Amino acid sequence: MPSILLLLLLAFLFVQPCIPHMSQSSNNFTDQSALIAFKSKITFAPNDTAFTAAGNWSTTTNFCEWFGVSCSRRRQRVTALNLSYVGLHGTISPHIANLSFLVSLHLSNNSFYGFLPHEISHLHRLRVLNLSFNLLEGSIPPTIHNCQKLEYLSLHNNKLSGGIPKELGMLPMLRELRLKSNSLMGAIPWSLGNMSSLKILDLQINNLTGNIPSGLWHLPNLNFLHLGENDLTGTIPQSIFNITSLKQLDLTGNSLSGDLPLDTKISCPNLETLNLNSNKFSGHIPSYLSNCSNLIQVDFSSNLLSGPIPRSLGNLKFFERLTLADNQLTGEPGDPEHSFLTSLASCRFLETISISLNPLNITIPDAIGNLSVSLKYFYAGGCQIKGQIPMGMGSFKNLNAIELTSNSLTGKIPSSLGGLESLQRLRLGDNKIEGFIPKQLCKLKNLGELVLSNNSLFGSIPNCIGNLNLLQTLYLSHNRLTSSIPLSLWSLKNLIFLDLSMNSLVGSLSPNMTKLIVIVDMDLSHNQIIGNIPSIIGTFESLSYLNMSINSFQGDIPQSFGQLKGLEILDLSYNNLSGAIPNSLDALPYLNYLNLSFNDLSGEIPSGGPFANFTRKSFLGNKALCGNPIFGVPPCTSSSSQGLKEKQLLLKYIVPVIASFIIFASLVIMLRRHPRCNIHILDGRDVTFMQTILSSIFELGLRCSEELPDQRLDIKDVLAKVNKIKLALLGNRNRGI
Repeated sequence: MPSILLLLLLAFLFVQPCIPHMSQSSNNFTDQSALIAFKSKITFAPNDTAFTAAGNWSTTTNFCEWFGVSCSRRRQRVTALNLSYVGLHGTISPHIANLSFLVSLHLSNNSFYGFLPHEISHLHRLRVLNLSFNLLEGSIPPTIHNCQKLEYLSLHNNKLSGGIPKELGMLPMLRELRLKSNSLMGAIPWSLGNMSSLKILDLQINNLTGNIPSGLWHLPNLNFLHLGENDLTGTIPQSIFNITSLKQLDLTGNSLSGDLPLDTKISCPNLETLNLNSNKFSGHIPSYLSNCSNLIQVDFSSNLLSGPIPRSLGNLKFFERLTLADNQLTGEPGDPEHSFLTSLASCRFLETISISLNPLNITIPDAIGNLSVSLKYFYAGGCQIKGQIPMGMGSFKNLNAIELTSNSLTGKIPSSLGGLESLQRLRLGDNKIEGFIPKQLCKLKNLGELVLSNNSLFGSIPNCIGNLNLLQTLYLSHNRLTSSIPLSLWSLKNLIFLDLSMNSLVGSLSPNMTKLIVIVDMDLSHNQIIGNIPSIIGTFESLSYLNMSINSFQGDIPQSFGQLKGLEILDLSYNNLSGAIPNSLDALPYLNYLNLSFNDLSGEIPSGGPFANFTRKSFLGNKALCGNPIFGVPPCTSSSSQGLKEKQLLLKYIVPVIASFIIFASLVIMLRRHPRCNIHILDGRDVTFMQTILSSIFELGLRCSEELPDQRLDIKDVLAKVNKIKLALLGNRNRGI
């Protein structure tokens, strides 16, 4: 009996180590099979990634060594799968749910499509699920609440639809919920207000409707609340500013309304970003914002706010961006040197001031130069600003853009603006500014946009304009500029938009415009420019809009215009252009507006391509045009259709021959009447012969110059008669003339 017990004990000791090993082997096989099943749903993977490398994701190697796979040390079970940014295409296999020890799943920034498998809800150990930036569609499985340990859920930037499952509110450990940039609809579930651990809630750029659940205003740990770009309605309560942990609040682009809370006791000590733009908020800007001592950015633009801009905003020491554009805000009455602009001098990190499209009715204080040296953007267009631009405006070495269009500014452009070495955009159009364009502006080496249109500027365009090598937009229209266009302007190789219209510019255009290779819009209309239109313009491949009307251009329309394949609008009206309309224009596929009226054009109007859509308005005031009656011109006859060619042939060949005969015959008669010059050159018979020759030549000339085309001699008959006269004359000369 003891021996039997001993044998059983030995057998048990021998078998026991094998039991967990067999179980572990079985579990490892399950993980491997799940990964292989996942791979089988991948329809494409780039060849240059470790995922497709030889021996990777192959049964010949341990799956824990596969690219993107992490395993636990002791049990060798898959705990993490990270294949983000690999470029994979395919669907997500439901077998991924067999990775029962999975804690983290990252598949973001790929091209996974199809539905989100509901089997994922079986992953009870899952803490991180990131499937963002894919092509997933369908609804979010409500069973996902079974992943009770989930802390991070990111499904943003997909094509998910349907509502947000209320079951998400049953995830007690969830800290981040990111669902932005989908097509989710319906109301925000009230249950989300139960997630006391939630720090980040990002639902922006969806189709959500209804009110914002009041429970969200009581989440004790909420740091970031982004609900922008939806269609949410209702008001925001004062309690939102009682969330002391809140750092960012973004409600941009909804239909929220009502006044902003005005309780001066609100402190919001950690709030850094407050974006309420593009809603329907009304009332005044709360003065308590100065209590939010960590505020960096405020955006209240595109609302219905009124009243003055609080000077207390100057107390925000970390303030960087103030955006209040497109409201009904007004300036404070009193000394402009004590305005809200002056108060912002205390904000030493201020980078952006955007107050455009408000009826402020203010002047820019001289103390504007005391603002932060960090200032990069100053937008104040359409604000009823009056007075002059202070010299202090040229103090900001980091200033990137000045927008002061559509105001009532007077005086001159300060030469100090030439010191804004970082300036890229200068917009002063639609004001009452006068004087010369300061040559100091040519020092702005980074300038890409210069808008001075609709002012009272006079003098010439500075010759140094060509120094602005990065200039893309130049608008100088509707001023009183004179002189010729400087040659240096045509060397601006980055110029895209050029408008010099409605001035008094003179001279001719340079044929050396070879560097305008990217220009799209060019308007030189309403000036006094003369000379031929340079054919080089036909090489501007990007040109879409060309207006040279109401000038004194002459000569032909360049044949090269037929190469402007992107041209949509061409206006050459009210000039002195002559010759035929180039047939090459009928090959312009996008030409939808053509105005050649009131020139001296002749010949047949092309009928192909875009000309089928034009009317008589395009050709008015050109008396010698013919063609389709819909253009308001007479039809071209068989002879008139060749009229231009025949006229050229007559000028080139017939007229010189006739002129030669007349000169020769006149010389002979002169010598006959002055015998002392040459004795016995002609007798009476020769004179009669020469008179006959001259009579034939003059008759031929008259027949060729008949007013009506069908009464003129055919060109072949003209050549035959000329040749006959020539032979008769030469034959008589051989007899002794």
